[in-house]
Amino acid sequence: MSAALEDDRRVDLGAIYAESNIGETIGQLDNDLVGLVPVKTRIREIAALLLVESARRGLGIQTEPPSLHMSFTGNPGTGKTTVARRMADVLHRLKYIRRNHVVTVSRDDLVGQYIGHTAPKTKEVLKKAMGGVLFIDEAYYLYRPENERDYGQEAIEILLQIMEDNRDDLVVILAGYKDRMDTFFRSNPGMASRIAHHIDFPDYSADELFRISELMATSMHYRFDEAGQAAMREYIALRMTQPRFSNARSIRNGIDRARLRMANRLFAGRDQPLDRVALETITAEDIRVSRVFNQQ
Repeated sequence: MSAALEDDRRVDLGAIYAESNIGETIGQLDNDLVGLVPVKTRIREIAALLLVESARRGLGIQTEPPSLHMSFTGNPGTGKTTVARRMADVLHRLKYIRRNHVVTVSRDDLVGQYIGHTAPKTKEVLKKAMGGVLFIDEAYYLYRPENERDYGQEAIEILLQIMEDNRDDLVVILAGYKDRMDTFFRSNPGMASRIAHHIDFPDYSADELFRISELMATSMHYRFDEAGQAAMREYIALRMTQPRFSNARSIRNGIDRARLRMANRLFAGRDQPLDRVALETITAEDIRVSRVFNQQ
């Protein structure tokens, strides 16, 4: 085929997009995840990159597979694990990974406690993750320079090799607090050089956390009455100022405890029959007895 004919060929990005069905996954991100605008924007950008790469391959343009290893940084409860699962779905739909699955691990799953223990542990995890996404939570704990007998460096070296040699069959996502991840990358330049995408997950605002609380309650077939909504807003504002606050994770814990109090309230009045509304409604009473209100 002549160069002129080759230049006349066309590719339909819209058709590739429709065939992949990634619009469904991205739509779910918008519907299911409150806030996280910069995170969602970056996911769309990565999806666009991969769509264009598919189009280039379709026209016979030789190209190196893009590096897709990522770093997710942010405080606990900001959706990093959830987004990793959605990212795996996008990558699978676009045929950049063979399997739509995420293997989630921490240091203990990779690092052994004695000589000869780390390599088989790490390789077994990689074997399970191959073809999909490996999500390493609190990845900075792999590196402990203060301990000369620590075997984390061995796990890092194995990971580095696999990330380079098998980047077309495995995507590694490292996650953790931003400041600690920055220190980890400065101490491990080989790892930093293999991470193409750094995505920071912002904390949620009070309004976003309230919306999250409503979505969580709805998913469990509960709802707040009007006074319960006001109480939950107050609960969120107070909880955000207290120690060990973990964004959406703390809100879920708060709802679970409110459900417990609701159940005990209803059981205490068990002589009266209950309708569906009573069994679904979390009231201000169920929320305000929390010790969060007593720590002001």
